[in-house]
Amino acid sequence: MKKLFVLLTAMAFAATAFAVEIGRPAPDFTGTDINGKTVKLSDYKGKIVVIESYNSDCPFCKNHYKTGAMQELQNQLAAKGVVWLIVDSVNTKNSSYRTPEQARKELVDQKIVATAWIDDNSGTVGKLYGMKTTPHMFVIAKDGTLAHDGAIDNKPDPSHNPHTAKNYVSAAVDELTAGKPVTVSQTKPYGCGVHYAN
Repeated sequence: MKKLFVLLTAMAFAATAFAVEIGRPAPDFTGTDINGKTVKLSDYKGKIVVIESYNSDCPFCKNHYKTGAMQELQNQLAAKGVVWLIVDSVNTKNSSYRTPEQARKELVDQKIVATAWIDDNSGTVGKLYGMKTTPHMFVIAKDGTLAHDGAIDNKPDPSHNPHTAKNYVSAAVDELTAGKPVTVSQTKPYGCGVHYAN
């Protein structure tokens, strides 16, 4: 009986540890966006989905938006029918938390092009996907499998020009659209740590 318990515990841990794995189905989730609308990943079945872990107070995120590189990428991918989901997992007690009203204003002011901005202040979605940093990027293929997990590009510097970097998200979407395997599927995410609630 004890051996069975140990085995089941180990299996449960393994399932949790590898909840997000390249080539495996991306975990479905339900969240609420900044307009109070329910958002489910499964609603976008059959489409390429990009998930961005977001905190505009983080210098790394701020750099991508200040230079306009992130908005350009969002626009380019939106034109290809790609779904872009922002996941903001900053807890409500942190100074970087945005109320839905503040987030709606920031969305307009920053000219952000996203299908939905999910208020994940509970950290449910962030922890489900193992989001470590802002930004931390995920690309999900049309068949629902995870195709990319990690950094947005190859220059982990909050003062670099993102336009001169190799963008892993853009490359992954291009390859998926062309029916090719994603060359760089997993990288180490860089940025600020996600401000989860304790």
